[in-house]
Amino acid sequence: MTATASERDELNGLLVRTGRGDQASFAELYRRAAPKLYGVCLRMARDRGDADEVLQETFITVWHRAATFDPGKASAMTWLTTLARNKGIDRLRQHREETLGDPDHLNTLVDEDPTPAAGAEASQEYGRLARCLEALEPQQKRSVREAFFSGATYKELAARLDVPLGTMKSWIRRGLLQLRACLDS
Repeated sequence: MTATASERDELNGLLVRTGRGDQASFAELYRRAAPKLYGVCLRMARDRGDADEVLQETFITVWHRAATFDPGKASAMTWLTTLARNKGIDRLRQHREETLGDPDHLNTLVDEDPTPAAGAEASQEYGRLARCLEALEPQQKRSVREAFFSGATYKELAARLDVPLGTMKSWIRRGLLQLRACLDS
């Protein structure tokens, strides 16, 4: 469901008033935006408890930083979604140390109790992804896995593997292009 211009303007106004310390506007902003932002948090965290915490951290930041919102640069929902996404990435980075080097980490991304049809489809998709990842050069495979499944940045990966930043970016870009070609075939 896309928001109308009137709804966007209302959200923008609520966020601007929140920036001025208006608690009633903040409460209404939360009521209207929290369901969508929770969906963003849940897709990133994949755990309801973590998603709840990310949403809470997002709205704490909204309260403290709403005065920096500029409706001329972005809509309130875009600003809020970006904030939630960034908080979700921060959460992934906090937890990535637990999963680095774990070759079975991809298995945790599949629902544990899927329907038989969904389980078969997920298994086939996972199998295709695993085969395509295996076809990558070792440094590309490791870089892509760590960047996308653990939230590591290009800079962090380059430092960890002691390679120039440009090399790391090239490895990941070429790896993604090869993955796309493999998955599309």
